[in-house]
Amino acid sequence: MNILVTGANGQLGNSIQKISKEYPSNNFFFTDMPEVDITNLELLENLMKENIINAIINCAAYTAVDKAEDNEAIAAKINVDGPRNLAIAAKNANAKLVHVSTDYVFNGKNNLPLKETDTTDPIGAYGRTKRAGEVAVEEVGGDSIVIRTAWLYSEFGGNFVKTMLRLGKEKTEMGVVYDQIGTPTYATDLAYAIMDLLTKGFSGFTLYHFSNEGVISWYDFAKTIFDLSGIDIKLNALESSEYPSKAERPAYSVLNKKKIKLAGVKVPYWRDSLIKCLELLK
Repeated sequence: MNILVTGANGQLGNSIQKISKEYPSNNFFFTDMPEVDITNLELLENLMKENIINAIINCAAYTAVDKAEDNEAIAAKINVDGPRNLAIAAKNANAKLVHVSTDYVFNGKNNLPLKETDTTDPIGAYGRTKRAGEVAVEEVGGDSIVIRTAWLYSEFGGNFVKTMLRLGKEKTEMGVVYDQIGTPTYATDLAYAIMDLLTKGFSGFTLYHFSNEGVISWYDFAKTIFDLSGIDIKLNALESSEYPSKAERPAYSVLNKKKIKLAGVKVPYWRDSLIKCLELLK
């Protein structure tokens, strides 16, 4: 396959680049802004024709959750118009599309792992634009998959793991919220899941959930990062109200992975994947 990867300079895009050598029968076209603007449909369609693209993996997104509250129109251009354009370009080229979405499409008030069939109810601008992007992909039709993920981290870019490692060296005491519950996702595991689905092949529209296995709070996650890294720091458990932010975060966003596991995709345990990432960050 000739595979176009958009948003290739982000965490997931870099993770796909890292594992791409394990798929020598595929040609990867790694692109990002300003080279490829996914809000420009004409540019995308020309790119598809020139390179005979068979599949698109869309890693591009507006992910600044707090900034989205003041810039929803800008977020919508990338999170709604972009995926719609990619779906149209893919459909017109008889190519497959894998689009990555988020747990923020839910309101976080459930107390059971969230299924693909559960009602969406985003509580902020970021979640609203990502949900609208999912709908746009489905409405265009064609062969497409939307994968919702959560708490993404990697050895690339900025993320919670790297922030904790930095703060652990700078501070002797800090607080992390304990009342937001979910599961981290190691971007390399998500990259493998996407490639697995593409390799197996699919038709029509399908929605999947993917994060690592297990259930923790941000406090538990931070504590494990410090323990595994040998960082001695006093860690205080905070309520979300003690750590105010512009955008409200879902209180509970554990994703049910049964559907993607039935499709034959491996879902590693969060702590095992964290150990792998920390080893690479050393």
